[in-house]
Amino acid sequence: MKLGFEDLQAPFRSGSQNARAWTERWVADWVYCPNCGNPKINQLPANLPVADFLCPSCGDQYELKSQKKPFGAKVVDGAFSKKQERLASSSSPNLLLLNYDLSEQSVRNLCIVPKHFFVPEVIEERKPLAPTARRAGWIGSNILLSQIPQSGRVFIVQDGRPLSKDSVLTKWRRTLFLRNETTEARGWLIEVMNCLDSMGKREFTLDEAYAFEDTLAAIYPQNRNVRPKIRQQLQFLRDRGYLEFVSRGRYKLRTSD
Repeated sequence: MKLGFEDLQAPFRSGSQNARAWTERWVADWVYCPNCGNPKINQLPANLPVADFLCPSCGDQYELKSQKKPFGAKVVDGAFSKKQERLASSSSPNLLLLNYDLSEQSVRNLCIVPKHFFVPEVIEERKPLAPTARRAGWIGSNILLSQIPQSGRVFIVQDGRPLSKDSVLTKWRRTLFLRNETTEARGWLIEVMNCLDSMGKREFTLDEAYAFEDTLAAIYPQNRNVRPKIRQQLQFLRDRGYLEFVSRGRYKLRTSD
Protein backbone atom coordinates (compact mmCIF):
# COMPACT_ATOMS: atom_id res chain seq x y z
CA MET A 1 0.00 0.00 0.00
CA LYS A 2 1.45 3.35 -1.08
CA LEU A 3 0.58 6.23 1.24
CA GLY A 4 1.54 9.11 -1.06
CA PHE A 5 -0.94 10.89 -3.30
CA GLU A 6 -0.38 9.92 -6.93
CA ASP A 7 -1.84 12.91 -8.78
CA LEU A 8 -0.79 16.18 -7.19
CA GLN A 9 -2.22 18.51 -9.82
CA ALA A 10 -4.58 21.09 -8.33
CA PRO A 11 -7.79 21.14 -10.37
CA PHE A 12 -9.56 23.45 -7.89
CA ARG A 13 -8.76 26.87 -6.45
CA SER A 14 -9.76 25.69 -2.99
CA GLY A 15 -7.14 23.75 -1.03
CA SER A 16 -9.84 21.73 0.74
CA GLN A 17 -11.39 20.73 -2.58
CA ASN A 18 -8.01 19.62 -3.91
CA ALA A 19 -7.38 17.60 -0.76
CA ARG A 20 -10.79 16.00 -1.16
CA ALA A 21 -9.96 15.01 -4.75
CA TRP A 22 -6.56 13.58 -3.74
CA THR A 23 -7.88 11.60 -0.79
CA GLU A 24 -10.83 10.20 -2.77
CA ARG A 25 -8.43 9.09 -5.49
CA TRP A 26 -6.17 7.45 -2.90
CA VAL A 27 -9.06 5.56 -1.28
CA ALA A 28 -10.27 4.33 -4.68
CA ASP A 29 -6.74 3.17 -5.58
CA TRP A 30 -5.61 1.56 -2.33
CA VAL A 31 -8.36 0.82 0.21
CA TYR A 32 -9.83 -2.67 0.45
CA CYS A 33 -13.17 -3.59 2.00
CA PRO A 34 -12.60 -4.56 5.65
CA ASN A 35 -15.97 -6.27 5.77
CA CYS A 36 -15.25 -8.92 3.13
CA GLY A 37 -11.60 -8.37 2.12
CA ASN A 38 -12.37 -7.38 -1.48
CA PRO A 39 -9.26 -5.58 -2.80
CA LYS A 40 -11.14 -2.49 -4.00
CA ILE A 41 -14.07 -0.29 -3.06
CA ASN A 42 -15.63 1.73 -5.86
CA GLN A 43 -16.18 5.46 -5.79
CA LEU A 44 -19.83 6.45 -6.17
CA PRO A 45 -21.06 9.43 -8.23
CA ALA A 46 -20.34 12.77 -6.59
CA ASN A 47 -22.81 14.50 -4.27
CA LEU A 48 -24.80 11.43 -3.31
CA PRO A 49 -26.42 12.13 0.10
CA VAL A 50 -25.74 8.63 1.43
CA ALA A 51 -22.19 7.47 0.77
CA ASP A 52 -18.96 7.97 -1.20
CA PHE A 53 -17.78 4.39 -1.84
CA LEU A 54 -19.34 0.97 -2.35
CA CYS A 55 -17.86 -2.52 -2.12
CA PRO A 56 -18.85 -4.37 -5.31
CA SER A 57 -18.57 -7.71 -3.52
CA CYS A 58 -20.52 -7.42 -0.24
CA GLY A 59 -22.39 -4.15 -0.88
CA ASP A 60 -21.10 -2.31 2.20
CA GLN A 61 -21.04 1.45 1.73
CA TYR A 62 -18.51 3.97 3.05
CA GLU A 63 -18.65 7.68 3.82
CA LEU A 64 -15.30 9.51 3.69
CA LYS A 65 -14.22 12.33 6.01
CA SER A 66 -10.71 13.67 5.51
CA GLN A 67 -8.73 16.45 7.18
CA LYS A 68 -5.19 17.60 8.00
CA LYS A 69 -5.64 17.58 11.77
CA PRO A 70 -6.11 14.33 13.69
CA PHE A 71 -9.77 13.67 14.41
CA GLY A 72 -10.89 14.67 17.88
CA ALA A 73 -13.91 13.88 20.04
CA LYS A 74 -16.44 14.98 17.41
CA VAL A 75 -16.84 14.81 13.63
CA VAL A 76 -19.15 17.24 11.87
CA ASP A 77 -21.69 15.37 9.75
CA GLY A 78 -24.76 16.09 7.62
CA ALA A 79 -28.39 16.81 8.40
CA PHE A 80 -29.53 15.45 11.75
CA SER A 81 -32.84 14.15 10.35
CA LYS A 82 -31.09 12.23 7.57
CA LYS A 83 -28.59 10.79 10.03
CA GLN A 84 -31.43 9.55 12.22
CA GLU A 85 -33.08 7.88 9.22
CA ARG A 86 -29.83 6.19 8.28
CA LEU A 87 -29.44 4.68 11.75
CA ALA A 88 -32.42 2.44 11.07
CA SER A 89 -31.28 1.46 7.57
CA SER A 90 -29.29 -1.67 6.74
CA SER A 91 -27.54 0.34 4.00
CA SER A 92 -26.16 2.91 6.44
CA PRO A 93 -22.50 3.54 5.50
CA ASN A 94 -19.38 2.78 7.48
CA LEU A 95 -17.27 5.85 8.24
CA LEU A 96 -13.78 6.37 6.80
CA LEU A 97 -11.73 8.90 8.78
CA LEU A 98 -8.63 9.89 6.81
CA ASN A 99 -5.96 12.12 8.31
CA TYR A 100 -3.33 13.36 5.84
CA ASP A 101 -0.05 15.28 5.94
CA LEU A 102 -0.13 17.93 3.24
CA SER A 103 3.57 18.76 3.53
CA GLU A 104 4.44 15.08 2.98
CA GLN A 105 1.55 14.69 0.51
CA SER A 106 0.59 11.41 2.08
CA VAL A 107 -1.85 9.61 4.37
CA ARG A 108 -1.01 9.52 8.08
CA ASN A 109 -4.01 7.66 9.47
CA LEU A 110 -7.04 5.85 8.10
CA CYS A 111 -9.54 4.69 10.69
CA ILE A 112 -12.86 3.03 9.89
CA VAL A 113 -15.85 3.11 12.24
CA PRO A 114 -18.16 0.16 11.39
CA LYS A 115 -21.76 1.18 10.81
CA HIS A 116 -23.05 -1.05 13.61
CA PHE A 117 -21.52 1.36 16.15
CA PHE A 118 -23.80 4.17 15.06
CA VAL A 119 -26.64 4.39 17.58
CA PRO A 120 -28.64 7.47 18.71
CA GLU A 121 -26.32 8.00 21.69
CA VAL A 122 -23.37 8.83 19.42
CA ILE A 123 -25.24 11.30 17.18
CA GLU A 124 -25.47 14.85 18.51
CA GLU A 125 -28.01 17.36 17.23
CA ARG A 126 -26.49 20.73 16.42
CA LYS A 127 -28.18 24.09 16.84
CA PRO A 128 -30.28 25.30 13.88
CA LEU A 129 -28.58 27.75 11.55
CA ALA A 130 -29.35 31.39 12.23
CA PRO A 131 -32.22 33.13 10.37
CA THR A 132 -29.61 35.16 8.46
CA ALA A 133 -27.86 32.03 7.14
CA ARG A 134 -28.36 30.86 3.55
CA ARG A 135 -29.94 27.64 4.88
CA ALA A 136 -31.71 29.24 7.83
CA GLY A 137 -33.10 26.73 10.30
CA TRP A 138 -31.10 23.78 8.92
CA ILE A 139 -30.03 21.38 11.65
CA GLY A 140 -26.77 19.48 11.31
CA SER A 141 -25.25 16.70 13.38
CA ASN A 142 -22.02 15.66 15.05
CA ILE A 143 -20.69 12.14 15.39
CA LEU A 144 -19.38 11.71 18.93
CA LEU A 145 -16.23 9.67 18.40
CA SER A 146 -15.57 9.84 22.12
CA GLN A 147 -18.66 7.64 22.65
CA ILE A 148 -17.43 4.87 20.34
CA PRO A 149 -15.47 1.99 21.97
CA GLN A 150 -11.89 1.26 20.93
CA SER A 151 -13.11 -1.90 19.21
CA GLY A 152 -15.21 0.36 16.98
CA ARG A 153 -12.16 2.16 15.59
CA VAL A 154 -10.46 -0.08 13.06
CA PHE A 155 -7.21 1.35 11.69
CA ILE A 156 -5.94 0.43 8.24
CA VAL A 157 -3.13 3.00 8.46
CA GLN A 158 -1.83 4.25 11.81
CA ASP A 159 0.90 6.85 12.33
CA GLY A 160 2.04 6.55 8.74
CA ARG A 161 2.23 2.74 8.81
CA PRO A 162 -0.16 0.37 7.02
CA LEU A 163 -1.38 -2.42 9.29
CA SER A 164 -1.56 -5.99 8.06
CA LYS A 165 -4.76 -6.83 6.23
CA ASP A 166 -5.25 -9.99 8.31
CA SER A 167 -5.17 -8.02 11.57
CA VAL A 168 -7.63 -5.46 10.18
CA LEU A 169 -10.10 -8.13 9.05
CA THR A 170 -9.79 -9.93 12.39
CA LYS A 171 -10.56 -6.77 14.37
CA TRP A 172 -13.49 -5.96 12.06
CA ARG A 173 -15.04 -9.40 12.47
CA ARG A 174 -14.72 -9.20 16.24
CA THR A 175 -17.78 -6.94 16.52
CA LEU A 176 -19.86 -8.03 13.52
CA PHE A 177 -22.35 -9.69 15.87
CA LEU A 178 -23.68 -6.19 16.62
CA ARG A 179 -25.21 -6.00 13.14
CA ASN A 180 -27.77 -8.64 14.08
CA GLU A 181 -29.03 -6.65 17.09
CA THR A 182 -31.71 -3.98 17.31
CA THR A 183 -30.67 -0.35 17.72
CA GLU A 184 -31.70 -0.43 21.39
CA ALA A 185 -29.76 -3.64 22.09
CA ARG A 186 -26.68 -2.27 20.34
CA GLY A 187 -26.91 0.90 22.39
CA TRP A 188 -26.70 -1.03 25.66
CA LEU A 189 -23.87 -3.23 24.44
CA ILE A 190 -21.85 -0.28 23.17
CA GLU A 191 -22.27 1.61 26.45
CA VAL A 192 -21.06 -1.44 28.39
CA MET A 193 -18.09 -1.76 26.00
CA ASN A 194 -17.23 1.88 26.74
CA CYS A 195 -17.37 1.15 30.46
CA LEU A 196 -15.00 -1.78 30.03
CA ASP A 197 -12.62 0.39 27.98
CA SER A 198 -12.54 3.01 30.73
CA MET A 199 -11.16 0.43 33.19
CA GLY A 200 -7.93 0.38 31.21
CA LYS A 201 -7.23 -3.31 31.75
CA ARG A 202 -8.05 -6.62 30.10
CA GLU A 203 -9.20 -8.61 33.14
CA PHE A 204 -11.89 -7.36 35.51
CA THR A 205 -14.43 -8.54 38.06
CA LEU A 206 -18.20 -8.42 37.99
CA ASP A 207 -18.11 -6.00 40.94
CA GLU A 208 -15.90 -3.65 38.92
CA ALA A 209 -18.47 -3.72 36.13
CA TYR A 210 -21.23 -3.01 38.65
CA ALA A 211 -19.36 0.18 39.58
CA PHE A 212 -20.81 1.70 36.38
CA GLU A 213 -24.39 1.21 37.59
CA ASP A 214 -24.98 4.93 38.19
CA THR A 215 -23.42 5.89 34.86
CA LEU A 216 -25.65 3.51 32.92
CA ALA A 217 -28.72 4.41 34.99
CA ALA A 218 -28.23 8.05 33.96
CA ILE A 219 -28.11 7.05 30.28
CA TYR A 220 -31.12 4.71 30.57
CA PRO A 221 -33.31 6.25 33.32
CA GLN A 222 -36.29 4.06 32.38
CA ASN A 223 -34.43 0.90 33.34
CA ARG A 224 -34.92 0.02 37.01
CA ASN A 225 -32.76 -3.12 36.96
CA VAL A 226 -29.39 -1.89 35.84
CA ARG A 227 -27.26 -4.46 37.67
CA PRO A 228 -29.05 -7.46 36.12
CA LYS A 229 -28.81 -5.67 32.76
CA ILE A 230 -25.04 -5.26 33.16
CA ARG A 231 -24.68 -8.95 33.98
CA GLN A 232 -26.84 -9.85 30.97
CA GLN A 233 -24.66 -7.73 28.63
CA LEU A 234 -21.47 -9.34 29.94
CA GLN A 235 -22.93 -12.81 29.37
CA PHE A 236 -23.97 -11.82 25.85
CA LEU A 237 -20.51 -10.45 25.06
CA ARG A 238 -18.97 -13.64 26.46
CA ASP A 239 -21.23 -15.81 24.26
CA ARG A 240 -20.23 -13.79 21.18
CA GLY A 241 -16.52 -14.17 21.91
CA TYR A 242 -15.89 -10.53 22.80
CA LEU A 243 -15.18 -11.50 26.42
CA GLU A 244 -13.70 -14.61 27.96
CA PHE A 245 -15.03 -16.09 31.21
CA VAL A 246 -12.03 -16.60 33.51
CA SER A 247 -13.60 -17.83 36.74
CA ARG A 248 -16.60 -17.08 38.91
CA GLY A 249 -17.16 -13.32 38.75
CA ARG A 250 -14.11 -12.68 36.54
CA TYR A 251 -13.92 -11.82 32.84
CA LYS A 252 -11.22 -10.97 30.33
CA LEU A 253 -11.39 -8.87 27.19
CA ARG A 254 -10.32 -10.85 24.14
CA THR A 255 -8.02 -9.01 21.79
CA SER A 256 -8.06 -9.06 18.01
CA ASP A 257 -4.33 -9.89 17.85
